Amino acid sequence: MGSNFVRYLYNAYPTYRIFNLDKLTYAGNPENLRDIEEIEAGKSDDDCQYVFIKGDICDISLLHDVFSRNHFDLVVHFAAETHVDRSMSDVADFIRTNIEGTRCVLEAARLYKVARLVHISTDEVYGTTMEGEADEHTSLSPANLYSTSKAGGDLLVQSYMKIYQTPTVLIRSSNNFGPYQYPEKLIPLAISNLLEDKKIPVHGSGEHIRSWLHVQDFCRAIDVIAHKADDRTIYNISGDSRTNLEVIKLVADYLGKDFNSYREHTGDRPNADFRYAPDSTKLQRELGWSRMHTIESSIGAVIKWYAENRPWWQKIKDTSEFQAYYKRQATAQW
Repeated sequence: MGSNFVRYLYNAYPTYRIFNLDKLTYAGNPENLRDIEEIEAGKSDDDCQYVFIKGDICDISLLHDVFSRNHFDLVVHFAAETHVDRSMSDVADFIRTNIEGTRCVLEAARLYKVARLVHISTDEVYGTTMEGEADEHTSLSPANLYSTSKAGGDLLVQSYMKIYQTPTVLIRSSNNFGPYQYPEKLIPLAISNLLEDKKIPVHGSGEHIRSWLHVQDFCRAIDVIAHKADDRTIYNISGDSRTNLEVIKLVADYLGKDFNSYREHTGDRPNADFRYAPDSTKLQRELGWSRMHTIESSIGAVIKWYAENRPWWQKIKDTSEFQAYYKRQATAQW
């Protein structure tokens, strides 16, 4: 999501100077923005449109240095631990990054008077929505350790809005898909496994319902929210409602694979959410955003990207870290 937004912003606003602060943990990959770095390599420091800074958002002294020197007009806070499975074995990382890291960013934005801070939350903070849809006033009811840590950061942002009047906008987005997505996530995992002629691990029945949003529609939503929303507002961003099995079948059908031969059901996650259903009516009505992609219309181009960029994901999947984690995930070792 973050690298796709950097690329979107870079192309949409050539007069903007973009600073990308990233710790480069296991899912961080310099290859995601290598093309932009190559374009920027020949420019002088004053002319650079894109600057990469390796660092930890929990390093408050680093944030003070970066914020004080650059006088940011806009900060978009993506940094987060995001995988539910990992949160059950490494919850401390999630608390540190998603709550303490958010506090550090909020403090830096407040102290250095950033004109607009956009915080990226998640629809998972609403928990399971069995009927209807969750709008921005729906109570937070997270059911797993990842979404609980994101809800903690979400509530911190809301407190800064109320106490300090911090000019912040909060975004709760549904599941993104698209190029450069780390292959532990469902869609790139399904695509890459099928390209390798391997089965796809499916948690539980696979009937869990998620809202699927193309990353380009997500980037366009951030753009309009960042530039047009009122301060201290909250917006949902939603996509197409599909079960995990429907998504996997869509990928298998496109690749000419027999869906039933390639799915391998494992134990379900403890206390797994059954249905996410964020309502983005507010974003459409107030700011005029609408989706340009459906999952059916865009999945072919996404699959083509992974097929044409096999070295990118193969390098990740060949690492010992990924292999060890994949084994736990595929056999439901919670």
